Amino acid sequence: MKNNHSYLNTSKIDWLNKIPNHWKEVRLGSVFNERKEKVSDKDFPPLSVTKNGIVPQLENAAKSNDGDNRKLVLSGDFAINSRSDRKGSSGLSIYDGSVSLINIVLKPIDIIPVFSQYLLKSYFFKEEYYRYGRGIVEDLWTTRYSEMKNMIIPLPPKQEQTTIANFLDYKTEKINRFITKKKQLIELLNEQKAAIINQAVIKGINPNVPMKDSGIEWLGEIPEHWEVRKLKYSVRLNMHTEFNNKESIKNKIALENIEGKTGRILALNENSFEGVGTIFKKGDVLFGKLRPYLAKVVSPNFEGSCVNELLVLTPNRNDWNPKYLKYRMLASDFISIVDNSTYGAKMPRASWNFIGTLKISKPNKTEQSEIVRFIEKETELVSKTIITIAKEISLVEEYKTALIADAVTGKIDVRDFTIPKEDTLLAMVAEGAANYKNTN
Repeated sequence: MKNNHSYLNTSKIDWLNKIPNHWKEVRLGSVFNERKEKVSDKDFPPLSVTKNGIVPQLENAAKSNDGDNRKLVLSGDFAINSRSDRKGSSGLSIYDGSVSLINIVLKPIDIIPVFSQYLLKSYFFKEEYYRYGRGIVEDLWTTRYSEMKNMIIPLPPKQEQTTIANFLDYKTEKINRFITKKKQLIELLNEQKAAIINQAVIKGINPNVPMKDSGIEWLGEIPEHWEVRKLKYSVRLNMHTEFNNKESIKNKIALENIEGKTGRILALNENSFEGVGTIFKKGDVLFGKLRPYLAKVVSPNFEGSCVNELLVLTPNRNDWNPKYLKYRMLASDFISIVDNSTYGAKMPRASWNFIGTLKISKPNKTEQSEIVRFIEKETELVSKTIITIAKEISLVEEYKTALIADAVTGKIDVRDFTIPKEDTLLAMVAEGAANYKNTN
């Protein structure tokens, strides 16, 4: 994208070095009014302010007892969460409704609403917004409207605002379709992995072995030489009281760090887990008890701590290969029987009192190791493909973030943009992301 802008040499905006010379620099409060009207969620349906925008509040969402003390939001308003631990939770509402008081609600008065959404959700604005906040702990700062209204923002002419919004609508729609297709492919590949795991740990890897009735309905037939035992006789719950290495306290696993149905641990530097939680050791198996249908089960090869929504299970090493136990607990039959036992309608949880009494099929340790090797070999290529696709998604999301930031700050000139008559091939999205990265 060519840049035909001429620029001012200096800018009053801390997070911009320069802006096009025909743009203005204005106080945010001069183009928005704060909407402060208090309403009840009985009259205006409750909405949630999320990173994906303003959406109807889920039935099982955590609610306060103060439903009569909420802020009014009308279609076309922009709402943003004022707390720094909810960074990026904002959006332009397409609904009339109500939000919690922690949110700031803005009514656009002299700015194109769709352009304002791209500007106020851009990377640079999000960082600057929370820099204006106050508080004792950095990750729990709050930015009030009295501070927000004095922020200086770049403002192009309204016709250019509309063109920028049209350009970004067109580009981001293509990018989002591309990402959706790639995520669907990952889901299919994960289902392929799950099928391999299910077959191996439920029926074994020798198709010619004689089978027997396990005597347990949910287990069905199992290899003749496998035994059936209650888990609690060979697995213990939450037995650790201290770390072997004090540095291990830095290794924290939350539910969001576990990929469902695969047993894979995701980046540990991205979670909202505070405090110590429950200590785990290398070789333990962590089982997600909250919404067990998500199938979040891992066996870390390091020491650390985890949120209390994970059961920390220590297997008897004479009975279990920890990796095999992880795969066995990931299997669809196990997840299904545990999920059917949950208590709590809105936040269903499983209990070790139930899980521990489950009778589970168990080959000897030698065969467990053979099954683990089989699973790892058979899923290796699938796992590598998933990682490659995930990196591609990450690159395209980075491209999307940069593209939005550059458009709303005038780093690229889109004044001549018109919506193409022919649809852009999704393959060109990845090419565009790669080219963008190489030129920036």
